[in-house]
Amino acid sequence: MERITPTIAFSAELKDLFDMRDKVVFLPGGYGGIGEAVAWGLALAGAHLTVAGRDGRKAQALASGLNERGFAADGVALDVASIPSIRNAVETVVERHGRIDVLVNCVGIQREEPLLEVTEDAYDEVYRVNLKGAMFLAQAVAEHQVAAGRGGRQVHLLSVRSRLGLRDRGYSAYCSTKGGMVMLIKQHAMELARDRITVNGVAPTFVYTEMIRHVMENPEFRARLLERIPLGRIADPKDVVGPTLFFCSDASSFVTGQILYVDGGITASQ
Repeated sequence: MERITPTIAFSAELKDLFDMRDKVVFLPGGYGGIGEAVAWGLALAGAHLTVAGRDGRKAQALASGLNERGFAADGVALDVASIPSIRNAVETVVERHGRIDVLVNCVGIQREEPLLEVTEDAYDEVYRVNLKGAMFLAQAVAEHQVAAGRGGRQVHLLSVRSRLGLRDRGYSAYCSTKGGMVMLIKQHAMELARDRITVNGVAPTFVYTEMIRHVMENPEFRARLLERIPLGRIADPKDVVGPTLFFCSDASSFVTGQILYVDGGITASQ
């Protein structure tokens, strides 16, 4: 009987599963607390990064720091609330490097307002950045990935709040936009699969960054949060790097439309 199990060339096929050498990565939100950790992780794996964000000087400062350590990186200004700005930034990356192999969308904001006090302006701002921004970042990058015919990766940073509400906090805008991103990822994965472009999401729980300072400085809330996390701690930005690198690399070539919850076990226990 003819063997159907493929023979694995261990040295060639397995040793480079997480190798990102020569991959062009577009990293919106790359100078934020999580984004910066992801930037360094991808750089160490060999990627050529373009860090993007509303403050072009911060994006370039991180890129320069990477350059000083011998890594390939540059920066570009990007306002994800503006579709022309998204398209301009993507075109800049393609002009500089000829293509975009990987999109890692680390953009996200929160405007905390209790349900009875939610304002249209605040809700619309969160929607424009978190959900609408993700949609049109994905579209602009996909246009080039499809045209290039090389396949590719798209990875979005979400939150455990894409699946779970948060008791006694005003998270309507944040939860609804992050939840919407789950279905955006699944739909984009289906539409781009024929072009060998995978689309996935990484969804952490609370991560030690400036974005949650006001929460972490509340002793009562912090204690309740730690009690709910089975692994007994809040995430560090570096905890998000490995899962993100997995979705960016060849290690995840047969994975698409999935959300990986980096949450210390919270979603397994609810």
